[in-house]
Amino acid sequence: MEKFQWTRRVTSPVKVGDVTIGGNNPVVVQSMTTTSTNDTKGSAEQTRRIVEAGGEIVRLTTQGVREAENLYEIKKSLGTMGVKVPLVADVHFNPRAAFAAAERVEKVRINPGNFVDPGRTFKKIEFTDGEYAEELIKIENALVPLLDLCKEHHTALRIGVNHGSLSDRIMSRYGDTPAGMVESAMEFLRVCVRHEFNDVVISIKASNVLVMTETVRRLVAAMDAEDMHFPLHLGVTEAGDGEDGRIKSAVGIGSLLMDGIGDTIRVSLSEEPEQEIPVAKAILRHIDEVSGASGDYVMNGCIEDADPFVCSRRKSAWDGRVTQVVGLDPINDETKDGIWADLNGDWGLEYDKISARHDAVVTVTADGADWALKVKSFVNGMSARGIENPVIVAKFYDIVSFEALQITAAVDFGYVLLSGIADAIFIGAPDVTREELNRLSLNILQATRHRISKTEFISCPGCGRTLYDLQSTLKEIKAATSHLKGLKIGVMGCIVNGPGEMADADYGYVGAGPGHISLYKGKECVVKNIPASEALPRLIALIKEHGDWVEP
Repeated sequence: MEKFQWTRRVTSPVKVGDVTIGGNNPVVVQSMTTTSTNDTKGSAEQTRRIVEAGGEIVRLTTQGVREAENLYEIKKSLGTMGVKVPLVADVHFNPRAAFAAAERVEKVRINPGNFVDPGRTFKKIEFTDGEYAEELIKIENALVPLLDLCKEHHTALRIGVNHGSLSDRIMSRYGDTPAGMVESAMEFLRVCVRHEFNDVVISIKASNVLVMTETVRRLVAAMDAEDMHFPLHLGVTEAGDGEDGRIKSAVGIGSLLMDGIGDTIRVSLSEEPEQEIPVAKAILRHIDEVSGASGDYVMNGCIEDADPFVCSRRKSAWDGRVTQVVGLDPINDETKDGIWADLNGDWGLEYDKISARHDAVVTVTADGADWALKVKSFVNGMSARGIENPVIVAKFYDIVSFEALQITAAVDFGYVLLSGIADAIFIGAPDVTREELNRLSLNILQATRHRISKTEFISCPGCGRTLYDLQSTLKEIKAATSHLKGLKIGVMGCIVNGPGEMADADYGYVGAGPGHISLYKGKECVVKNIPASEALPRLIALIKEHGDWVEP
């Protein structure tokens, strides 16, 4: 059989100013400002810091025509600083802003969920096939003039679908599903293709890593089926801050890059935007190491009846258990007489050894930066042979820095876990305590939804629409509620994606206006427009009211 060689998905190049996304070009790193776009000095200064950190494209929120027009002033200010970087206008709900921005910046992002369709109400709307077709004509009529303007000004377009902002029209027909997200993107891409507009980058994001990775893979399949090769922008929305945000982003973005999917990335952290760049760079450094090391083995795919898009655990003797952590969970008695499968040798001999002991726990490891690819292939080969032994995937890193270990291990183990092949994991590293390694392991498991061990916070990075101090507020909410294991709490800067992205959250804290907050139970707004000073106590009271509070 032919040996595996790592390759990137083939995409058509798209020029964004002097930066090219896709084709044979390196993956581009970008970020987004958190300043008001009407604040010329503040936006230019923050953009400068992003560029100095290594950002190659910078996006700015563009609520209306006034903000779109001020993008030109920001570009001028950057010019006086000697900073040259492509700018992207981020537009929601306001097509007029997109038209104004297309004349002034190198790229415009529009959201199919609110470019033509009205703002979502989360209400079921019935459409006949004829009525639905009429809605698609409305989309084409609204989008084509923007495409023509972009052609005239050599402006690229990003079609950016968010899980939290699917229109009522899409959700009524497809539900709040990956299929709905894919169709939302494809409706706009088909218009671009019909009108020969090719300067398009596509993104399709969610805060839930499983939803995000599944949806991107389904989108790639859908584009391939229609002979589309648009480059992809990857990101996990509302990833949070600190260790949680870094791990969640590395798991989602890294697992797709591992399979050669992705042409530009943005790590979304609820921190200063320049802090996102080193994380993105660390992810890409590891992928470069993987791509350089890959080869000299056969890549075994999923078994025939497995859904290639969905994360599902392989069948094993440990079915029904949460994924275990070696060094934390009491599994020593089960593993002491196990088998060590070393993938640096003859895989056939390893399969024979395992087949002879169907009740033994198998620990699988390998050398090289492409460890995760080898492990996935080997364990898929076990499944193809009907071998159902429990599998521990193990990796010993020679990385000294814990911060670097977080990113590398999150990419590797996130990929393995999302492939559904691990019953237990073991991470080893010098000069890192077992307590730190256990915490890292549990955080990776939480990011992949394999094991919930603490409160999950779904928080956006903030942008020019955010009208309260999101970073300090998130810290306060975490301090008060981080003991509520299994609860999901959304902390959102504004209502653009807030209620929708919090569809997966139990409770939500959303900016409603300057210094004011609205609180949500699921998708329902239950406390409206209260002063921010009252919001945290009211959130705790809401959690208590619904019986989800426990004393710390």
